[in-house]
Amino acid sequence: MKTISLLALALCASVASHALHAADVAGVSASEIVVGHISDLSGPIAMLGIPVRDGMLMRFDEANAAGGVHGRQLRLVVEDAAYDPKRGVLAARKLVQRDQAFAFIATMGTPVVMATMPVVLDAGRLHLFPFSPHEATYAPLHPLKFQNFAPYQDYMEAATRHMVERGNYQRTCLLYQDDDYGLEVMKGVEAGLGKLERKLVERTGYKRGATDLSSQVARLRAAECDLVVLATVVRETVAAMTEARRIGWKVDMLVTASGYSAQTHELGGEAVEGLYGVSVLPHPYAAGANAQLGAWIERYRARFGAEPNVWSVMGYTLADMFVRTADASGRELTPTVFARTLENLEFSRDYFGSPAYRFSAEDHLGNRHGRLAQIRDGRWELITDYLR
Repeated sequence: MKTISLLALALCASVASHALHAADVAGVSASEIVVGHISDLSGPIAMLGIPVRDGMLMRFDEANAAGGVHGRQLRLVVEDAAYDPKRGVLAARKLVQRDQAFAFIATMGTPVVMATMPVVLDAGRLHLFPFSPHEATYAPLHPLKFQNFAPYQDYMEAATRHMVERGNYQRTCLLYQDDDYGLEVMKGVEAGLGKLERKLVERTGYKRGATDLSSQVARLRAAECDLVVLATVVRETVAAMTEARRIGWKVDMLVTASGYSAQTHELGGEAVEGLYGVSVLPHPYAAGANAQLGAWIERYRARFGAEPNVWSVMGYTLADMFVRTADASGRELTPTVFARTLENLEFSRDYFGSPAYRFSAEDHLGNRHGRLAQIRDGRWELITDYLR
């Protein structure tokens, strides 16, 4: 009887310990883990935000169907900021205070990320893999912030240098969104040209959400640019190339990874043929897909009644990284334990064609490289390996 009593006491102590742990860690209970996601579901980049959300939901659903993570179900709470920093801050506060999110994953858009990241970090929550390859998302080193997308400055420096050397362009120009996103791209372009002892011939900006870029395109044409780098998202990429072709200007253009999407050629049609872009990972075309990718495409179609795109893949991949890290962290899940676990994991290249992601205690940026692609016959084709 004494032995049974001691076992009972030990069991009670264990249960109490788990209950106390769950109460002490925001977003982690005995039955679930709450994950926050701030996206654009109704604004100018909703065509990117919706598939990212769907890809994340698909991966979390799969994990939950398999029993969750150490018996806990994953609950994704999504807030629509509509690519508006002010709405983003309100969403971040709601997710921190009301929903008690354990971590924030894949916040969408550089302006929103820059406005919301301090709210997340000040609350002691994990800030993981935002859709903003801005230097501030991984540096200076912070125990709770991690980024796996190659920085704008790094990959645009390499891409610009490669394009100019390969194409012997003499007059490189820039069309940029006039915010943190555009300014980061500008730094990378200038750095790439600087290594070749050249300078930007012309630059012109536009306000976030603009739809008429005719004056900017006219200004670039007047400067006799032979390569135009685009710090644009999908809609503005299509608008810039459509306007250039409308006035009979067949200049080559290079867009950042923010414009690398199937929607670009689906919306732009013939006008965007020949567009160069930076690819973080390939678009998941069903034609020519390997067996695993083909099966994933079918599951996605069945789940959402739509074709997946590269943004769907990125959402799925980011959610998968969270699931795998949370699982490797063990039952006693805290932000500190999660972060230390992530610092010691390596995510190898997969059937999506993703790069290998690896973090360390000294470096919270998982990848620094991108590849060049070009739209040929209505689809993106990779034309280089990873640029360095």
